[in-house]
Amino acid sequence: MTADAEALAAVLRAVAVAVLARPGAAALPPDPDRLVEERTPMLLSALERFPVLRRHAAGHLAASGADDRARALAAVLLHPDAGVVRAGLAWTRPVRDRAAERDARKIEALRKRLRTSEGRLAYARKDARDNAERLAEAREALAEKEGRVAAMTQLLAIEQRRSADPRGLAAALLHVLEQGGSAPAGGAEARDPQAPARSEDARHNGHLVAAARATRRSPEEVLVFLRDMVEPAAPPPAVTADLGLRVVPLGGHDHIGGSCLLVEAGGTRILVDAGLRPGERARPPRDIERALDGRVDAVVVTHAHNDHCGYVPRLVAERRYLRVLATPETVALMPMMWADSVKVMAAAERGHARWGTDTAALYGSRDVEEAAQNCEELAYGVTRRIGELNIELFPAGHILGAAGVVIRAGDRRVVVTGDISGFRQETVGGYALSESARSADLLVMESTCCGEEHDDREIGVGALVRAVEEVHRGGGRVLIPAFALGRAQEIALIMRRHLPEVPVRLDGMAVDLAAVFEGLDRGLRIFGGGTAVADRPAELDTFRTGVVISTSGMLNGGPAVQWARRILPEPGSAVFVSGYQDEEAPGRALLDLADRRGGFVLPANGRDVTVPVRARVEMMRLSAHADRRELLDIADEVAAREVMLVHGLPKRQERFRDTLRVRGHNPVATVPWRAG
Repeated sequence: MTADAEALAAVLRAVAVAVLARPGAAALPPDPDRLVEERTPMLLSALERFPVLRRHAAGHLAASGADDRARALAAVLLHPDAGVVRAGLAWTRPVRDRAAERDARKIEALRKRLRTSEGRLAYARKDARDNAERLAEAREALAEKEGRVAAMTQLLAIEQRRSADPRGLAAALLHVLEQGGSAPAGGAEARDPQAPARSEDARHNGHLVAAARATRRSPEEVLVFLRDMVEPAAPPPAVTADLGLRVVPLGGHDHIGGSCLLVEAGGTRILVDAGLRPGERARPPRDIERALDGRVDAVVVTHAHNDHCGYVPRLVAERRYLRVLATPETVALMPMMWADSVKVMAAAERGHARWGTDTAALYGSRDVEEAAQNCEELAYGVTRRIGELNIELFPAGHILGAAGVVIRAGDRRVVVTGDISGFRQETVGGYALSESARSADLLVMESTCCGEEHDDREIGVGALVRAVEEVHRGGGRVLIPAFALGRAQEIALIMRRHLPEVPVRLDGMAVDLAAVFEGLDRGLRIFGGGTAVADRPAELDTFRTGVVISTSGMLNGGPAVQWARRILPEPGSAVFVSGYQDEEAPGRALLDLADRRGGFVLPANGRDVTVPVRARVEMMRLSAHADRRELLDIADEVAAREVMLVHGLPKRQERFRDTLRVRGHNPVATVPWRAG
């Protein structure tokens, strides 16, 4: 600061002291130096206008021991004559301007330092958020691995319990011995009395022949012994062939999900499927209480998707004696689906508890073990008796282990397709009706896609392969959110067959189910070559080109959400949605947003995060359900007296009923039915 500036500052400080001594100064800064710094223009104006203030300021300056230069300047600025003061103020203007410029430079330098500090703070906060996110992802990955270990441990315990149960052992042995055994009723020998007789060994599989020789019994005696262990005592013979066969839809009849069908005859009551309804929280079949008002002898499960089997553990918890019949593949897959439901329901219960809402889990891990122990494996084409009903399964396509059901009561028969498809997939062939299904009294048929006509399967596969190849060739990566059971394994095998050079990563629950697929069918080799388990969280950023197949299929949770947050902002990458999307699902919202781009909201560590959508987003249609034409073919093949539609949407079902009538069938309403 120059000597003139110092002198001016001394005078202004004396003026500030005089101002603060006045009664009306309570609203001003109490410190003279701060008052000079913040209110210099006000002090200069008061200095010019008020002689009394100048006189008091002169006294304060004299008392402060100011130097000669300050006293000389005060003689002008604090002069009694206002004209002299104005002249002095004009003389000091350059001094004040230079001081103001210096102050401005200091302020700008301070502001620059502040901006730099704020930038560093912003980077630090971003780093902290990124690190917290990575930590959360690492914890999630660790929790998933621990969950897998716990699930595998539970499955091992289930198998150990089943192996220690004589009835369970008998059911498993019966399944092995019945495969490839004597021709079932309605088979070639039954239809053709002129067919040449086969030898004892030729009419049974090798295991059964060996068991018969070891026990010194006939094969038939071995089977009867095991069946007596598995099946309750037979009821007395019916006086009439009419046992009052009745079918009551309890869930999934005019909607998709929560499938459940009550079948009654004589004193026997069974369920075909007992699924969960989709939504934010797990819910039972809509009218399940109508079945629980009395004894339920068994539940026959068509396949392992949760909308068909997810409620079974709750049923077993309420009916400990309940028999659960399904194909060996479905028996192997269901406990994994149930264990995942336990985890999802527990998380929902914890989350809703924080908001004071009641979302109690339908069942827990112990219930899963009990339900798994009650499972009985039933091979395709083999008849099993449940009270007054006889049950036979036939291949239904759709997913590995899926079955349709033929239920016989006396001379009446009901056929339930379950979810069904006629085309060959990578993991399963199409449906194959048993002879016992033909000319049934009632066909209960799924109608998920009764209003659609799909392209040939290979056309859809080709479109997916070309799209993936295009993105991969451009250096991008592809996320395919997929349902854990069936769809994920199907897509992985499509990639391995058509694009073996493209790296593929499988993530989430699909990994464990893929391992079960490989164990169930030695012809299915999902892992190997370029297909491996995703190393998350590391590969979220390091797996830069290839295909990620991850749960959940609707982007409402699971590892797919983490991958989507990385891949959606990448212009050269893609997200290909591959399956059905609920109206409220994030996957549906993403497809709606695809054409106009913008920001997409995804959950992240308990909060919503908006990510820009720069990646290519498309729907790849690879349905595992029969379309309109295939459903008509199924109806023609069964040629039932009446047809009931389930597992579909009401308006589409009504239009399809009209089509069935035109085709010569007799569709009935989806309401309780009795054999006429």
